[in-house]
Formats: sequence, structure tokens, C-alpha cells
Amino acid sequence: MTRLPDPSVRPAGLADQFGRVARDLRVSVTDRCNLRCTYCMPAEGLPWMPKAEMLTDEEMLRIIGLFVRDGVTQVRLTGGEPLLRRSLVDLVAGIAALEPRPRIAMTTNGVGLERVAIGLKEAGLDRVNVSLDTIDSETFTQLTRRDRLADVEAGLKAAADAGLTPVKVNAVAMRGINDDSVADVLAWCLERGYELRFIEQMPLDAQHAWDRDRMISADEIRERLSQRWELTPLPAADRGSAPAERFLVDGGPETVGIIASVSAPFCAACDRTRLTADGQVRNCLFSTTETDLRGPMREGATDDELLGLMRGEMWRKRRGHGIGDPDFVQPDRPMSAIGG
Repeated sequence: MTRLPDPSVRPAGLADQFGRVARDLRVSVTDRCNLRCTYCMPAEGLPWMPKAEMLTDEEMLRIIGLFVRDGVTQVRLTGGEPLLRRSLVDLVAGIAALEPRPRIAMTTNGVGLERVAIGLKEAGLDRVNVSLDTIDSETFTQLTRRDRLADVEAGLKAAADAGLTPVKVNAVAMRGINDDSVADVLAWCLERGYELRFIEQMPLDAQHAWDRDRMISADEIRERLSQRWELTPLPAADRGSAPAERFLVDGGPETVGIIASVSAPFCAACDRTRLTADGQVRNCLFSTTETDLRGPMREGATDDELLGLMRGEMWRKRRGHGIGDPDFVQPDRPMSAIGG
């Protein structure tokens, strides 16, 4: 990747100093969650943001509109658990009304999706990713500290029936917990027409207990899946900025993806930026700094002034997330507060 020749002259849009331009916006609409996944937060949960600190729908739509004006073409709604935001359907409709209209996706744990899947589709949501690490009810309850697997299964089916396709499933394999059943999860998804993505576990837990030596790597996942299926990698040129390396399963057309965020990071092609529920712009999931938009906006900042703050945050984006570097520091915010 070629460094821009003159860092004092910034190109238009949400560019950084390494030639990347943000096109994909991840918006955390709430930090609250109705599960207590062991690798994300403690059993008692976390202190949630006071409502007054969170962006209103109008504030969120204004900022998202500025991102779209500056070149963002996809908006992904995340959390916490985005379905806990009561105005979610209205928020989706507001994003769908933007010009030019961005593609709209959502990452959810699936609990509660059954009741709103049709409403979200009608409002303009294009597709969903559902986080599901296991299809075994006992392991699910152990991992999430909630007995809600049946609700997630119902949510997945409702999403497919509503046309929120392709329905994708995100799974994290954890050593000694669910790593011996990765092939079972893929078989389950193949039977139902869901696209599975395995993701390496990342250092984003509130407890800061992540241990790389215990992480199940992308290579291990591929090896375990290859014991049951023939995996054929799709051409790298087809990947673009997508995080997953995709493989045809037994010649296709079904595929499985593996996201090697830690062992083979895709930072060089990253086109993402992030907005937290309390109005902070983050240029990387692992950034230890962020830029406040909520304060200036509530103090009367103009659109151009807000755009200047957004562009400045992107310009400071590092070459890579630096996991594994001696000076790597895990973000203070856990995943539930940053957004997936």
C-alpha cells in the first residue's frame, strides 16, 4: 500500500494517510444487550450509558447522513443488541430515505428478531448477520448465560422468510468450549440456507482476559472443516474489502467464510469507520482514541464542521490494528460499547 505523498493535503472524503477510503459505516445504536456472553461481559452485565448521553434518532440520522454525503455506501447497525433500541424500525426507515440510499445491514444476536423481521424489511433493512456460536442448547446457555437458543433459531427463520437475505451467521470458536463442533454448525447452516462466517476471537472483552494462545485460529477452523468437506478457496480478487476469506463447500454453490482478524488481518483493505451510540467516531475497532461529535453537534456545530471532525479522525487511522505488537493496548471500551 502506497503512502500518500503529501500528508498535509488531504483528498476529499473519508480518506486516511495510507490510501484507504471509508465506505462502510458501523453504527452502534445501543450498548445494552439481553445476553451475557462469557467472552464479552461479566455475568452481572456492565454499566449502561445513561439515555441522555446516547444520540437521539434525529442526531444519529444527521450524522449518518453526513457519512453518506462523504462517500459511505453501506451502513451496518450493531450494538450491544440493536433490537433493544425501541425506535429501530423508524431509524432504519430514516436511513433508507437518505440520498443516495446506502445498503443497510444489521448484526444481531437474533433474540427478538422473529417479531420485527417483517417490519425491518418493510422499513428498508436489506439483510442481517446473526451471532450464533453453537447449536447445542446446553453450550448456548453456558456461553450466553441465557436459555434463548430457540428464540435465535426462530429469529433466523423469520429473517429468511422476510427476505433479509442472504442471512449470515457469525460464529466464534473457543478452545474447550465449542471448537469440537465447528463442523456441526456448518452442517446446520448448510441445511437451512444460511451463510456461515467463523471469526477468530478478538481482544475486546470487558474483562480483558483474552489470551492469544487459547484462540482458535483460522487455520485450525479450516482444518477441522476440511475433515468433513472439501473446501475450495474463491479467488482473492473476488474478496475486495470483505473481511472473510470464502471457500466453496464440496464444489459449491454453498460457501463458508473464515475471518482471520488476528492471525491474518485485512487492515490494508479496510474501508470501515464506526459511530458509537454516544456519538463518538472511531477509525478502527481497536482504536484507543475517538472523536466526539455529540458535544459539538449539541453546541450548534454546522454540517461542514462535523464533516471536518469526521475526516480528521479518519486521517489519523493507523496502518493496522497492531495485535501482537509489543505495544498493543486493548481498547478500554468493550465490544458491546464499540459495536460489532
